[in-house]
Amino acid sequence: MSTSISSTEPNRSFMLAADRLRELVASSHPSRFAARLDPLLSPPTLDRLQRSARLQPRLAELLLGSEVDLSDAAWNEDPLLGHDPRRAALLAGSIWHACSVLKLVSRHDLSILVEMIGAEAHAFGIRHLSDAVATTPILDPEELSRQIECDGHACLGAWLEKASSVDRIRVLLRLPIGTSAENPAAEHRRAAGPLLSLVMAHLAAEPARA
Repeated sequence: MSTSISSTEPNRSFMLAADRLRELVASSHPSRFAARLDPLLSPPTLDRLQRSARLQPRLAELLLGSEVDLSDAAWNEDPLLGHDPRRAALLAGSIWHACSVLKLVSRHDLSILVEMIGAEAHAFGIRHLSDAVATTPILDPEELSRQIECDGHACLGAWLEKASSVDRIRVLLRLPIGTSAENPAAEHRRAAGPLLSLVMAHLAAEPARA
């Protein structure tokens, strides 16, 4: 009996690794594939490739290169509980720039900002005004939205540096290439823990996503 049970372990491990690869590929941002395959590929073509069960293991290898060996990596719970990393970045960035968010009061400017970062991030930043980092006001709503996104992604990237390599890469691959999450500065590393703690408490109040 013990021989029969032990003989199923390699199969179980293989299936688990295959599921991990499919999850990784299915959740990755299309720009990640375009950069490695052909930047001229159309979105529908990229979508078909990404959804192909036959190609997913090969695409995972292409995405990861030699960075992570998924067969040996500890596959923990998703660091963001399955939530959209851009959403987490906007929430963090809205706290970072909460002072500027609060000062934007004209209906015209508010409508621009909320359209760009969302009502959730706008309200979240104001709610956590006491945790704001930036003190220099940004009065232009478009510039403010860009800085919220930039600093928020950088905080997310800094926070992920404390995660395992596989957990870090599986979140970063869900973002487009070139965000500030890939290159956070020292100031983001200092603030990332407290800000992401607030963000994760907010996200954890919702059901975890697959």
